[in-house]
Amino acid sequence: MNVSVIFEDNHLLIVNKPSGLLVQGDETGDMPLAEHAKLYLKEKYNKQGNVFCGVVHRLDRPVSGLVVLAKTSKALERMNTIFQSRQVEKTYWAVVKQSPPQPEGNLRHWLVKDSTKNKVKAYSKLVANSQEALLSYSLLTAREGHYLLEVKPLTGRPHQIRVQLASMGCIIKGDVKYGFPTPAPDARIYLHSRYIRFMHPIAKELIELEADIPQEGFWQLMTK
Repeated sequence: MNVSVIFEDNHLLIVNKPSGLLVQGDETGDMPLAEHAKLYLKEKYNKQGNVFCGVVHRLDRPVSGLVVLAKTSKALERMNTIFQSRQVEKTYWAVVKQSPPQPEGNLRHWLVKDSTKNKVKAYSKLVANSQEALLSYSLLTAREGHYLLEVKPLTGRPHQIRVQLASMGCIIKGDVKYGFPTPAPDARIYLHSRYIRFMHPIAKELIELEADIPQEGFWQLMTK
């Protein structure tokens, strides 16, 4: 598995996913992270037959960073509860071209997903079939005409950070789906799941983890 393992015990497997890798399978038929993880566990522990590995949450394919997987059904059920009840703290880093209107702030939108286009639209007020989306952001640094933002989502909606930052005028570098003019050569977008914090579902110990920034050149420039 060409993925960095950040944490592993009997119940959880937490990795630093590279951009371009699916978390779960889709119509492309490309092998997803979940299947890579099963092969990794099968080989590492010399397991026979099927191996369990459940996906707790997803990252979009062009996004990099921390992904939590469960090695047991008990851990998966409890981690799902932790995420659904917002007992997890997540921090992302995003590179944008436009300076945010304020160095730090909070965003609140109501999101509607168009499943046929796999795209989300943000509204400033409640509309039919919408879900509330909340996040906070702060400006970390500015280099080469770009801005590095730290983003903390308080809800976990599809494409939430991407569409909310775009609605503020801060489209994520490379994210042509939400209005960035040009794609990155490798189709990545400059959004990285940097940090996660939660109580272990079985051991009841605090888990705090950080994922290294991609070795890609522009990421390194923005974070040096």
